[in-house]
Amino acid sequence: MQFTTSKRLVALAFGAMVIAGACGNSSATSAPTSSATAAPTAGATAGASQVAGISGSIIVSGSSTVEPISAGVAEALAAAKKGFKWTVTGPGTGDGFKTFCAGETDISDASRKIKDEEAKLCADKGIKYVELKIAFDGMSVLTSVKNTAVACLSFADLYALVGPESTGFAKWSDAASIAKALGSNTAFPDAPLSIIGPGEESGTYDSFVEIAFKAIATARKQDPKVTRPDYTASANDNAIIDGIAGSDTSLGWVGFAFAEENKDKVQEIKVAKDVNGTCVAPDAATIADGSYPLSRSLYLYVNTAKAKANPAISAYVDYYLTDGTISKVLETVPYVNLPAATLAATRDAWAAAK
Repeated sequence: MQFTTSKRLVALAFGAMVIAGACGNSSATSAPTSSATAAPTAGATAGASQVAGISGSIIVSGSSTVEPISAGVAEALAAAKKGFKWTVTGPGTGDGFKTFCAGETDISDASRKIKDEEAKLCADKGIKYVELKIAFDGMSVLTSVKNTAVACLSFADLYALVGPESTGFAKWSDAASIAKALGSNTAFPDAPLSIIGPGEESGTYDSFVEIAFKAIATARKQDPKVTRPDYTASANDNAIIDGIAGSDTSLGWVGFAFAEENKDKVQEIKVAKDVNGTCVAPDAATIADGSYPLSRSLYLYVNTAKAKANPAISAYVDYYLTDGTISKVLETVPYVNLPAATLAATRDAWAAAK
């Protein structure tokens, strides 16, 4: 087993294990864990008995958001099936697709759907794959616990603060003119605006821009795929959290699970989809039912040719989708389980592809 980490320490227990998450790009600096040094997983191994003996290894890379789930599943399977070897890394969804479409990995974790240009890259390289939805997640908008002036932001407010037209804004109040033009009546504080968030290699960046900004930017004839460039972009969620916590009037965003793990350091801002609309806080229920505006799905992309040639890949995905596997991991990582019907559709897609 190998699990490269730069982002966080997450207790993932199928018994006792400590794994570390990664976020961002290939600049991850922390040392990988080898199969020789990994702490053994004890306790429950939901569904592992249904998986036949395994020989071989798998390589999984991509989203740092999905990484803790995939690593937790692999750790549990390896504990039950000693011949199973694995590597899970989290350089970011975009960087993960680059290596996946180059044939360098077996499975790509993703916190968004594959882009058209990425799908073309895979097609050009002869890489065929199946898309498997495995959980729900949200993106939390954050500020310092000391910031009492901001409790809710609409998509229009977020665009005014972080969108491509806000380049150079140094104070929250600088965004008032754009917000007002979009119909917002939000009163922004006359305070320094320090923005920290994921970089462009991150699926969390892509999803945030896609969901919150695309419609507004398109209507205003701006690039719908970017934020303002003059913010602190980090490949490491620990650095994002520390930056937000370290500035009294900060603004940033990360995946919901990581925000929940750091509620002692940062506070989550409620989000409204519509201008001056209903403010909704992120939690398991609002993410699952889609009422939280920054909800999203999480995916695995499996190279189908490699899965047919390597029994370890098929065994891993089989185990991933077995009753109780994902839900057991999600007891300690605060993502949200799929409804039974959606998980059944995922299993059907996998059964048809393998």
